Amino acid sequence: MDSTERELLETFEAAKKAADAAAEEGGASFSSSSPEADRCIDALNRLRQIKVTTAVLVSTQVGKRLRSLTKHPNSEIQSVSSQLIAFWKTIVVEESSNGNKNGHIDKPSNALKPIKTESKPKPEKPQQAQPQMRDVRPQRRDVRPETPKSENKPVLVKEERKPPPPAPSPSPSPSVDRKLPAVPKLSSLLKCNDSNRDRIRELMADAFFRVSGETEKDDREEIRNILDEVEACDPLRVAVTAESSLFAKLGGSTGAHKQKYRSIMFNLRAENNTDFRRKVLLGLIKPERLPDLTPDEMASDARKMENKQIKDKALFECERGGPPKATTDQFKCGRCGQRKTTYYQLQTRSADEPMTTFVTCVNCNNHWKFC
Repeated sequence: MDSTERELLETFEAAKKAADAAAEEGGASFSSSSPEADRCIDALNRLRQIKVTTAVLVSTQVGKRLRSLTKHPNSEIQSVSSQLIAFWKTIVVEESSNGNKNGHIDKPSNALKPIKTESKPKPEKPQQAQPQMRDVRPQRRDVRPETPKSENKPVLVKEERKPPPPAPSPSPSPSVDRKLPAVPKLSSLLKCNDSNRDRIRELMADAFFRVSGETEKDDREEIRNILDEVEACDPLRVAVTAESSLFAKLGGSTGAHKQKYRSIMFNLRAENNTDFRRKVLLGLIKPERLPDLTPDEMASDARKMENKQIKDKALFECERGGPPKATTDQFKCGRCGQRKTTYYQLQTRSADEPMTTFVTCVNCNNHWKFC
């Protein structure tokens, strides 16, 4: 197994593992805020950057295994997987068309060789027939069975010439597919004769231009691996599209949605929120969705983890108003081994489920819970 096949399999396994985790988290309803879905999409984008051939795809069988992701609950994973399969099909069609063209050039020369080689034994037969000049009729009988062979030879040549003509037909489609994504980058920021809107576009473009350097210095390897994809994006075009989407949905930045504008711009330009502006630049978060994002969805991956820990801790420490906690020696602390504890109970699940008991050690303040 060469390095390309190994890299292709490892990257696919990472994408498959992240896709399975996203499906368990319920990625269909929280596609934009699922870290596992984002990791899966990043891995699929890295698969697109790997230079593969038909032989590599056949040996690894990655194309067949990737079809399962086209039915994933997450709509973004479905879309990226379908695009990747279409991209690989284009590569296979292009290689097959090039092979047919080469075969069309070589086949006439190969087809002529057997005709020349078979024409040589013909004079040998008259040489063998020279001692039998007296019997002319048998010679004619011997020649007759050879005539069907000579008649069949042109048929073989014609059959070989027929398949090549349809081969050039698929060649225009790959060339068209290649030209479609080639969108030139903007050389300067487009103005709209509105000072407030132009200022927002400039601030967004400045934030998107920082993504390339931040991706290169990121501590996570999976983020550094998509540096080529980040550099291929056009920050100016994304900034214009994002601002236009905000204006179309919210109106001016000085109107009733002024606070929404401030929240979006703060998260796009925050020093510790590189994940949000990178996702917007790469198109993982569509510009049309910016007006509908909540602060939690715009937060960085690290901030989302901190918020989850805070919520879990708050749920553990919450208490109902009423009598003080009960003290008991029925529970043993796993940290210090003491049995002096306090506890309380809450109905954290459905009504037909048992209550959750929260226990606190009086000696070392250790917390645990059970149902």
